[in-house]
Amino acid sequence: MAASETHYQAEPADARIVEPLDMMTLIYQRRSGITHMVGEPVPQMLEEMGRDAVDVSTLAERLAASFDLGGQDDAVALIAERLEELAGLGLVERISDA
Repeated sequence: MAASETHYQAEPADARIVEPLDMMTLIYQRRSGITHMVGEPVPQMLEEMGRDAVDVSTLAERLAASFDLGGQDDAVALIAERLEELAGLGLVERISDA
């Protein structure tokens, strides 16, 4: 399945506590009771997603305004990797188009 056919949706903001800590950010996930330590652009990705179900390209475009993610192909690849990691952690949900 191509990345453009998969959308991702972040947990609601009230389902996690976000605490910046120098160059890292701690994200406490209320549902699991696990604290994740992440770096940029992960906190910004979750913020930009809001409660929208977004595809990789859309999120890359939203983040391009604030971050130098390289060329479009590089940005999409980077964001796709991070979204898959976040899905594995349970911080975002993978939603596939039918």
